[in-house]
Amino acid sequence: MAEIPILHTHEPAGAKSGRGAGVSGATGVSGVSGVSRVSGVSAVSGVAGGVRAGVPRVLAAAASALATLGKRTVAIAAFLVLWEVAPRIGLVDRTFLVPFSEAVKALIELAKNGQLWDNTQASLVRSLAGFGIAIAAGVPLGLLIGWYRPVAEIFGPLLELFRNTAALALLPVFILLLGIGETSKIAIVVYACTWPILLNTVSAVRSVDPVLVKSARSMALSAPRLFAKVILPASVPTIFTGIRLAGSGSILVLIAAEMVGAKAGLGYLVNTSQQNFAIPDMYAAIIAISVIGLAFNQLLVALERRLTRWRPAAGG
Repeated sequence: MAEIPILHTHEPAGAKSGRGAGVSGATGVSGVSGVSRVSGVSAVSGVAGGVRAGVPRVLAAAASALATLGKRTVAIAAFLVLWEVAPRIGLVDRTFLVPFSEAVKALIELAKNGQLWDNTQASLVRSLAGFGIAIAAGVPLGLLIGWYRPVAEIFGPLLELFRNTAALALLPVFILLLGIGETSKIAIVVYACTWPILLNTVSAVRSVDPVLVKSARSMALSAPRLFAKVILPASVPTIFTGIRLAGSGSILVLIAAEMVGAKAGLGYLVNTSQQNFAIPDMYAAIIAISVIGLAFNQLLVALERRLTRWRPAAGG
């Protein structure tokens, strides 16, 4: 009996490998897709976790800022409440101390009729002019006296004489010599502002760390470069202390000077309101003087921080 031959079909190698590759490719695509989905979920979870972790920090910072603001304003708020309540309940005579709200109403009325702006402009022009002249004269002279000992020996006794003479005590002298116009008022501001700036500048130069000076000299720095690179930057914080003191003094001395022979200015407004028995207007002018002084001081503080950013934070 004849055997039936069995036919063997041979599959091409390319087809088999192609099929295997297809399976592997499908598996690889699925794996990549899975990994991508897992990575995306992880990234989203990480971002969400970071946001959740950042929210408490933001809330804590906001709470800390509010607490600091509250501590700084609680005394002022208590003073204003006392000012408002004391005249109303009869602790003081309301004729001579009006409630705070009435002083604010008078301040708004003075702003509407233009008296506040005209008098404020007159005072600011005088104050800023005298303050600027004092800085331009006091800082260079203080640097010179502090850096060169022979100059300090010559001017030292004169400084000690005039630093102990109050500016307002010399106001009649300035009026006699310069008249009752703008010149005498600017001159008295210059005199009052020069001494804090000058004395703090001298102290700043003399109190520079000797180690810094020795280190700079060991690097063979010339005297001008030593002064510009070491002495002056190290002196800036103390110089600004004097400038801030002079800034507040420029307002106070000018107000007193404007009460004598002036025809405009916040000091003039206070004086005429008191003489005309316009007590709310008088207190309104006093409030305006306080606000201007506070704003001027904060401006100088911001400028000082900008110029001394290289200093380490206090307590840090």
